[in-house]
Amino acid sequence: MTPWLCFSIGAAVGAIVAVAILALSVRRTWRTSRRLAARARGRDHLVQLGQLTGGLAHEIKNPLSTINVNLKLLAEDLAHRPDEDHRRWLRRLGNVQAEVGRVKDILEDFLRFAGRCELELETMDLRVLAEELIDFFTPQAESANVVLRSTPSEVEVPCRVDPNLLKQAMLNLMINAVQAMDTGGELLIRVGTGRGRAIIEVTDTGPGISPQELKRIFEAYYSTKNHGTGLGLPTTRRIINEHGGTIRAESEAGKGTRFVIELPLAG
Repeated sequence: MTPWLCFSIGAAVGAIVAVAILALSVRRTWRTSRRLAARARGRDHLVQLGQLTGGLAHEIKNPLSTINVNLKLLAEDLAHRPDEDHRRWLRRLGNVQAEVGRVKDILEDFLRFAGRCELELETMDLRVLAEELIDFFTPQAESANVVLRSTPSEVEVPCRVDPNLLKQAMLNLMINAVQAMDTGGELLIRVGTGRGRAIIEVTDTGPGISPQELKRIFEAYYSTKNHGTGLGLPTTRRIINEHGGTIRAESEAGKGTRFVIELPLAG
């Protein structure tokens, strides 16, 4: 075995160990946050959770970036050696890089979920917000053979919202819907009013969600997807709650799923 191959093996193994340690740290930190959340209430909960989030970012983000950079450099070096041994290690290194990326996604989702949610409110017509989001998302839907339709209200739907955060909440729902329709389908976005509230509906024609799963979809870290972090829907619900609104899901196996968001109307 060549010295270079020995170095490559050692570097790859070291990277794998580092990723495992980081993943364990994320899980351990999340468990700690749940214990804190169970004991804390109101302002104390927010303070403790904020401190925990800051510690998590400091503990993981910087070394994760360093690992990622070094893996990239190592991959570049291996790519210059055309023999089969080095090609095999390059493929394995690619798997390690993918796992580092997954840990990074988990970290970023956690920070979005557990971090402070400061709204920058402005009054706007939700029909305009929805159309902007639909224009942005249409290419992604089309690439998945999903037809994206919208039925906006005939009258203005004014709300005091943080446009960026509300778009993030809706985008989470739309991405989940497209991923559920792996053979294509239809995604309907409806914006209107009812019972003195603004209403946003996101409906898909996917396989639906079983009653057992439907009860848990807003639980943190619960996911039915192989590579999901389980924080998309909890983050969406948190954003909606911060706006003084509510969100609920309705589904029937084989007939699709509908998410209904209700928000206070402005004025």
